[in-house]
Amino acid sequence: MKLLTLNFLTCAIKTCKTNASSFPLHPRDAELEIQEADVNLPFLKNILPRLMWEELRTICKELGLPDLPPTPPTPTDLISGGNSTDTTEGRTQAEQEPSQTAKDLHRVLLETCIQEGKLVCGCCGHEYAVKEGVANFLLPGHLV
Repeated sequence: MKLLTLNFLTCAIKTCKTNASSFPLHPRDAELEIQEADVNLPFLKNILPRLMWEELRTICKELGLPDLPPTPPTPTDLISGGNSTDTTEGRTQAEQEPSQTAKDLHRVLLETCIQEGKLVCGCCGHEYAVKEGVANFLLPGHLV
């Protein structure tokens, strides 16, 4: 389960839906795995506005990952040299060199995966098991 996924998950218990502390789910006893991949600049540029930045920083701290900057990067921060319209050299968007910020963000969001562990709700404390990289969100009958 990629860390990016945690940016879109909340507790499934009905009473937690209205409580702000039910998001994000907090990883516990997490066994992490890095699955290396090429940096995808267009994807990073498109996902930036959708990220809950403070929550993502919290998850990184809880997992002992490198600290992210206090404010989210801008799309131009993701390109080496900070020039997103590099048409003078004739380089297309796919040929642009990713900045260190883009590489770090890509590592956290898309390459870092939770293989085993738990996701814990900050509101009710319910634990969702993660096994072989898949989180189980099925609730027992008394919690539905």
